[in-house]
Amino acid sequence: MAKYNDAKCRLCRREGTKLLLKGDRCFTDKCAFDRRPYAPGQHGRARKKLSDYAVQLREKQKVRRVYGVLEKQFHGYFVHADMAKGVTGANLLAFLERRLDNVVYRLGFAMSRAEARQMVSHGHFTVNGRKVNIPSYQVKPGMVITLKESSRGLEKIKANVEANSSRPAPKWLEYDANNMIAKVVAVPARDDIDLPIEERLIVELYSK
Repeated sequence: MAKYNDAKCRLCRREGTKLLLKGDRCFTDKCAFDRRPYAPGQHGRARKKLSDYAVQLREKQKVRRVYGVLEKQFHGYFVHADMAKGVTGANLLAFLERRLDNVVYRLGFAMSRAEARQMVSHGHFTVNGRKVNIPSYQVKPGMVITLKESSRGLEKIKANVEANSSRPAPKWLEYDANNMIAKVVAVPARDDIDLPIEERLIVELYSK
């Protein structure tokens, strides 16, 4: 499967905001965005007035990079969101939130979505009792996500769970921390997604 393999910190600098692609490192003095809060490249410090198209493009790229989705797959999400009932932008974000790797991240098993993607790929989680190793797997209301018994003793996962113990699970997920089991109780609403995203710009971009 294709994926982005270059320096992740360049993406934060390009988008002009922290995308939290490296988990807890983003909150230390090693964060490249804090040290160099301007775009990468020799012209990164130059002030540029962005066109409407550029603003829309940057917003789309930001959301893509937050969720770790490549262009073709992201466009596919938009097509499905546009065809579904309701507001297209909110539908798009709901599809992205319901990715299994995002659910694993939201529950605190991983420090970043990239780490969550790796955990899912390695088969550490089950959905309704069956192992699922597809990060893009779409969870639906009523589904139960469980950390496998054989994975609960892994030091990395234990450390992540402890570090994220104070971070509440989203309202659309019902999480039993003692048994490490979560149930999807609803489709995530726009108010449940606490990311600084202006989804209308993405809709405008794809609607041209």
